[in-house]
Amino acid sequence: MSELIVSVSGVRGTVGEALTPRVACDFACAFAGLLGGGSTVVLARDTRPSGDSISSAAKAGLLACGVDVIDLGVVTTPGAALMTRTLGADGAVVITASHNPIEYNGMKFLQPSGPALTAEQANRLARSWREGRFRFADARGQGQARSDDSTHTRHVEAVCNLVDVEQIAGKRFRVVLDSINGAGCGVTPMLLQRLGCDLVHMNGEPTGDFAHEPEPVERNLSQLCRAVAEHEADVGFAQDPDADRLVLVDERGRFISEEYTLAVAAADVLARRKGDLATNMVTSRMIDDVAAAAGCRVLRAPTGEANVAELMSREGCIFGGEGNGGVMEPQLAPVRDSLVGIAYILRRLAETGRSLSELVAEIPSYCFVKTKLSCTSGAAGPVIEATRRAFAETPEARFDDADGLRIDLPDGWVSVRGSNTEPILRIFAEAGDQQTATGLIEHVRRIAEEIIGR
Repeated sequence: MSELIVSVSGVRGTVGEALTPRVACDFACAFAGLLGGGSTVVLARDTRPSGDSISSAAKAGLLACGVDVIDLGVVTTPGAALMTRTLGADGAVVITASHNPIEYNGMKFLQPSGPALTAEQANRLARSWREGRFRFADARGQGQARSDDSTHTRHVEAVCNLVDVEQIAGKRFRVVLDSINGAGCGVTPMLLQRLGCDLVHMNGEPTGDFAHEPEPVERNLSQLCRAVAEHEADVGFAQDPDADRLVLVDERGRFISEEYTLAVAAADVLARRKGDLATNMVTSRMIDDVAAAAGCRVLRAPTGEANVAELMSREGCIFGGEGNGGVMEPQLAPVRDSLVGIAYILRRLAETGRSLSELVAEIPSYCFVKTKLSCTSGAAGPVIEATRRAFAETPEARFDDADGLRIDLPDGWVSVRGSNTEPILRIFAEAGDQQTATGLIEHVRRIAEEIIGR
């Protein structure tokens, strides 16, 4: 049986094996125990076929423990976060496995202000679930359920309040959107219509039948790249199944690394307000260059949206996100939000009059290489220690173990860590040239394969 992944990013597992309705119900009971009877929880899900059963099980657990439930139905994760704040709920449960394949589903647990649980809260939740001592309400103390179908409208309105809608609409941008038949199918066209765009919508039925592998990376977006070129569009946007991540394709139909989403959006934000930015340890240093050009700083947290949100709140950062295509605007909710990313990218295009390829060319570029290896959760530690020993005799190496292990060198950096969302080891490297970045990746990969293969 596959392993249930429990981390600061929530819970994920293969449906019917690691993740069953019983597991979902028990985690909901544990979450109810953290909040207390009489609390109110927002419940939402993406379009995965398993969403109904997992969501129903979670609702049953919450209600049985005396927690009221506001069921939003199929909405985006950032939409659920916004509604948690808007409705004054005590937390939220979002049934989604984000970019994982259709065989997976998961549960994200959100704080009242919208972000995912802190590491300390996530640890308490996991401990409560493992102990399995839940407090069920009596007949009169059961929670009550109601539905709310206003998420899409509220989300679009909130995003539009951040930008000059008439300025963007006046450009009549032609946009190709790939929603992968996920949660973004309904709300994103609503936003683009408000922004006056001529929309070509691909994979826009909320069936959960993903048209390609759901992670929005280059190898999965060839159809979008072709469509942008064929329709002579100004830009292409790709979302993941819960629509918290956004990846760009330029006007030539060329895939733009997911690292550029945050960098271009940050350049737009810093053109109108100044302040510190927040990101994680493995986001490209492009964001540092963008911030430095505006006289601002970048602060870094361990990987995980919750960690970046916590840093953002603690240090008063005005904007942030992650290099996986995640843009976080604290004015709305400190979570990754593809709709905010779309609005800010279009605003940048409208305001500068430049094409997306020209905006990208203005940002200093690096060679960023990412790879991953299948491994059990227990293998990450030995690989990290072996990597540290391998670089220990390099005089210029600087080590940071806040998030797995990151090693900074004069000509680049390399990171190795266990994933929060999949049973894999992630190895990232960045340098000024392909040969150096690839060399760093291969060096760490050989170390990892030797240990994993034992």
